[in-house]
Amino acid sequence: MVQLSRLLFSISLLAVAFTAPVKRTVAQVEADISSISAQVTTLDNSIKAFPNTGGSLVSALLIHTDATTLESTLSKGTSDVTSTGVVSQTDGRTILDQVEAFVPTILDALSQIAAKQPAFAALPISGIPALILQDLQTLKTDTVNFADALIANAPATLKIEATQLVNNIAAGFNSAIAVFE
Repeated sequence: MVQLSRLLFSISLLAVAFTAPVKRTVAQVEADISSISAQVTTLDNSIKAFPNTGGSLVSALLIHTDATTLESTLSKGTSDVTSTGVVSQTDGRTILDQVEAFVPTILDALSQIAAKQPAFAALPISGIPALILQDLQTLKTDTVNFADALIANAPATLKIEATQLVNNIAAGFNSAIAVFE
């Protein structure tokens, strides 16, 4: 009976160990941001490559694929940021600088995709603009969730600056979404 109790206790400890949330590190968050930045650049390049007229369905679907990949990375990043907890002033500044570095690329991608809406609408399959709208809405949600997690874990001295950055990105999404609605 004592051995059975010890066995059950050991199994319980293992179960708790495997189900406990894994604390992430600032290095993991920085790696996530690097990955997000690279994927934002990939998406921006795919959008730039799509012509103003005469685009192909394959090129439009590549943009959708790039958006979907970015959505997944943003979700993982949000989870990692949440698991990391509050960061130091130095780490917070590094993270904010890292994000600020690719914001112009995000805004460029949003501006480019909005400008090319007529080209997407002219494709032989009429659902492409709706698909892009859905991608934009999902990317906005995922981006804001990621940013909100960063802000929640940022030092108080960086929260206002980070919030302004998020507001600028959200405004860019809102403008692009409005074109596709």
